[in-house]
Amino acid sequence: MFFRRFTFRQTSTDQELILRYRQTADLQVLGDLYHRYLHLVYGVCLKYLRDEEESKDASMQVFEKLIVELKEHEVSNFKSWLYTLSRNHCLMQLRARKLRNGHDVTRLSVLEDLDFDHVDHPQNEDLEENLVRMEKGMEELPPEQRRCLQLFYIEEKSYKEITDLTGFDFKQVKSYLQNGKRNLKIYLEKQNG
Repeated sequence: MFFRRFTFRQTSTDQELILRYRQTADLQVLGDLYHRYLHLVYGVCLKYLRDEEESKDASMQVFEKLIVELKEHEVSNFKSWLYTLSRNHCLMQLRARKLRNGHDVTRLSVLEDLDFDHVDHPQNEDLEENLVRMEKGMEELPPEQRRCLQLFYIEEKSYKEITDLTGFDFKQVKSYLQNGKRNLKIYLEKQNG
């Protein structure tokens, strides 16, 4: 693989390596942990960026982000958290690329987060077409659902932050998010059908 080979010990759990890294700031420890999931990070980058060299660079950049991020966040499921970190990094790169080309993709993360893998998309369907459909689908949602989806997926706010920002109670926020996702999924399925 393109990343230098770390000598990691399979006997240590992810949590043990995270703790050791936080205590020592030893990059070898972090490298041991990261190497376990490098193939997954690269796969995520390749899925979003669709370019091998750019994906290799992005995988390295994700490692660099880990140096800081892992000290600042409590991580209970490293693999899942790393997937999210990798995906968000790629989405930011795509946003920057689109903005340089004059396109607005502020809702890109909603499209990717809603996990529509089971929806039939033609293999060669362009990301831009998906974004247009997503934009139209968001416009069709009731304002409360749209607002909660934007805050949760795009601005990455927690349920509590959304309740503070909107005045909705916790149950309303949860309901608006669930119903908004479901309604958006139904809209996209109809568009693809």
